[in-house]
Amino acid sequence: MPEHVEVRLTDDVRLHVETSGPADADVTAVLLHGWTLDGRSWHRQLAELRERFGDRVRVVTYDARGHGRSGCMALRTATLAQLGDDLAAVLDAVAPAGPVVLVGHSMGGMTIMEYAHRHPAHFAARTAGLVFVSTTAEGHTHTVYGLSPRIARLIRLAETTGAGVLARCGAWRPPRALLRALRPSIRWMLFGDRCDPTDIRLVTSAVARATLRSIGGFRASIGAQHRLDTLAALAHLPAAALVGDRDRLTPPPCAESIAAALPATELTVCPGAGHMLMMERPEQVNAALAGVLGRVLAGAPEASAPR
Repeated sequence: MPEHVEVRLTDDVRLHVETSGPADADVTAVLLHGWTLDGRSWHRQLAELRERFGDRVRVVTYDARGHGRSGCMALRTATLAQLGDDLAAVLDAVAPAGPVVLVGHSMGGMTIMEYAHRHPAHFAARTAGLVFVSTTAEGHTHTVYGLSPRIARLIRLAETTGAGVLARCGAWRPPRALLRALRPSIRWMLFGDRCDPTDIRLVTSAVARATLRSIGGFRASIGAQHRLDTLAALAHLPAAALVGDRDRLTPPPCAESIAAALPATELTVCPGAGHMLMMERPEQVNAALAGVLGRVLAGAPEASAPR
């Protein structure tokens, strides 16, 4: 059973963190969820990691500020920069020693890039591998929602305007009845050709637990992010990037630019899949994660060895 931990940040926001595996494991894998989601997004990876690696890998998931079971925050801190700072704080609190593999989906991948940008020495001392799932280093540069550029611009205008309104709604959460009505739209936006009904229910549940401030507040920061230069300095790390060819939010050019910045990255494009790869294509995500962890473990001392 996972251990539940509360990490209190310097601005008094409390993060809900779950850990699984021994504290002295050879490697810690930290899995970061996407915008409006929560740590449950990785449920198909948690069991696989435990079965494949046993006590050699400790797994950490947490709900970002304003998401899931974590606390709400001041609007000024609804930024990727703050999420990068939060990641550094979580590592210090629950994984203060040993190599770390960082795994990020969508906003979670962008959080990893901000951590590397804002805390380069901390990042270099701790990070041994990277896995990017359905994410981007270029904001909304490539996001056209699978539509014509003109229609995409109109959608983006409506989205950003709506985000500004939601950001001022504080800790309120979306009405569940409204989310049920919007379920077809959520399914279209986030999933590809196939969607397990349990997955769309889980995603809808996660959105229902996100504060309106986080749903609206992070939008501007996510759209403006540009971190290809930061990635280029990380080319020595084992890495993987995955994307679905039906991803309407972070389409294949997003992953291709990440792979270009990190030439040793293993790039996987999943036919027919959308934005929720860890649910839609768990085998491919698990294989990529196992590949990076295996390379890191090959150079890591056994847990019983002196540290």
